[in-house]
Amino acid sequence: MNNQIVFSLLILITVGLNTLAQNLLKLGAGQNPLNIYLLGGICTYGLSTIFYVVVLGKLNLSVAYPVVIGLTIIFTMLTGAVILREKILFLQWLGAGLMLSGIGAIALGKQ
Repeated sequence: MNNQIVFSLLILITVGLNTLAQNLLKLGAGQNPLNIYLLGGICTYGLSTIFYVVVLGKLNLSVAYPVVIGLTIIFTMLTGAVILREKILFLQWLGAGLMLSGIGAIALGKQ
């Protein structure tokens, strides 16, 4: 399998796990400190950290960090709107678009 595809999959898995962890933590916030959502969010963060360390072993930190964190922010915003029914304002959509262009520039700059 092509290294580029492997790197992309590792990044997407890390972002997906980070996004899931954020949503689980939000669902568990304000409840009993030991609820299933919080425990699931913490475990998911741990798993995402393992994948992120693998990503760091294959990519420069100056590329991996902004791509993973930027995509996590965008995916978390989208899942917050869909799963948690949060309202996303126009300026937030604009910001997400600007972030995507920045992430694209960082990722393409590596190639």
